[in-house]
Amino acid sequence: MQIRKMLISDYDIVYNLWLNTAGMGMNPVDDSPAGIEKYLRRNPDTCFVAENGDGVIGVILSGHDGRRGLIYHLAVKESERERGIGTKLLDCAMEALRNEGIQKIYIIVFKRNESGNAFWEKRGFTIPEDTLYRAKEITRIQHMDT
Repeated sequence: MQIRKMLISDYDIVYNLWLNTAGMGMNPVDDSPAGIEKYLRRNPDTCFVAENGDGVIGVILSGHDGRRGLIYHLAVKESERERGIGTKLLDCAMEALRNEGIQKIYIIVFKRNESGNAFWEKRGFTIPEDTLYRAKEITRIQHMDT
């Protein structure tokens, strides 16, 4: 197995892996070819794929805003799990983020993703008791009654 930087040419196989990974959530805009290409341009050194003789078997999408890192979409092909591939991908992403001066990283995991949450907990990621994750879609103009 080897790990290398993710390229936009990996998109189709990576997207298929994401679609076939239980517990993953995909966004039609952010996870589109254009969305991923934009993300890779902004974060060319922090996203990785794992390959073996059969092709891509794992992927991690990670990046930063200059202050904090964020990990999205770590996935390993189900038949290849429990071999340390996810951990190796995570290690590569964390090292790349450290090399860019990032000292703290966050992840977003659905509560219902039991295997994903177990993976992250085993690797020392905690759920801060004093923090809530909030989101707002800004792609559509929202009118507020005043």
